[in-house]
Amino acid sequence: MKKVFITGVSSGLGEALAEQCLQRGDQVCAVGRHENKRLLNQPGYTFYPLDLSDLSMLRENLKAFVHHHEYDLVILNAGILGEIREMSEISLDEARTVMDVNLWANKQIIDTLDLHAASKQIVAVSSGAAVNGSKGWGPYAISKAALNMMIKVYAAEKPWTHFSAIAPGVVMTPMLKKILERTDPVIYPSIQRIKDGPILTPPVAASLFLDACEKALEHQSGSFLDVRTMGASAR
Repeated sequence: MKKVFITGVSSGLGEALAEQCLQRGDQVCAVGRHENKRLLNQPGYTFYPLDLSDLSMLRENLKAFVHHHEYDLVILNAGILGEIREMSEISLDEARTVMDVNLWANKQIIDTLDLHAASKQIVAVSSGAAVNGSKGWGPYAISKAALNMMIKVYAAEKPWTHFSAIAPGVVMTPMLKKILERTDPVIYPSIQRIKDGPILTPPVAASLFLDACEKALEHQSGSFLDVRTMGASAR
C-alpha cells in the first residue's frame, strides 16, 4: 500500500488516477477546488478543498493538510488549458492565469510538502505541448515547458526526493473535449492531428501513467518523459 497525494481529481485524468490508486489499496490524499462525489466516502480517500489559483494563501492553507505526512508518490495533475488562440490575441492576464495554475501553484505545493511533509517521489503531469510549439497553444505550452525546467531544477536542489515530469499522451478530458468542439482545425492544424491520432480514455491513460511513474524511478531525477515512448503497458 502506498500513500499518494494527487491534485485535481474532479474529473478526467486526476479522477481516474485516484480511482485506480484506491482500487489497488493505496491511500489517496487529494486536493482541488471541486469535490468528486464518486470518490467521497471511499475507504482510504481524503479530500481537502483548495483553490490552487490563490497563490498568496496556497501554502498556508495546504500546510495543515500535509503536516507530518509521508507520501510515497505525489502527482501534480491539476492544470488549465486556456483558450486556443494566437499569442498576440491573448492578454497578459489570461497568460498569467494559466502560468499561475500550471506552474507557480506547483511551486507552492512542492515547497509546502518539502517543509511540512516528506515525499519520496514527485511527478508533474506535463505535455507534449511543452516541446511542440504548435500554433494556438501559447500559454499552455509555455507553462508546461517552464514546469519541466522547474522540476529539473528542484531535482538538482532536493536530492532526497525523486522528481520527474511526465506527458500522459492525449487524454479525452472535459478540457480537451471543449477545445476539439470549439476550435477550427483548418486555422489550428494541431487540432486535426489530435483528432486523427490516438486519444486515450482517462482510465487507460491513468493506468499507463501510474506504470510510467514506477518506470520514472529508473531515470535520472528531473527527467521529462513521455508515456508514449516509455514502453509502458496498461494494467
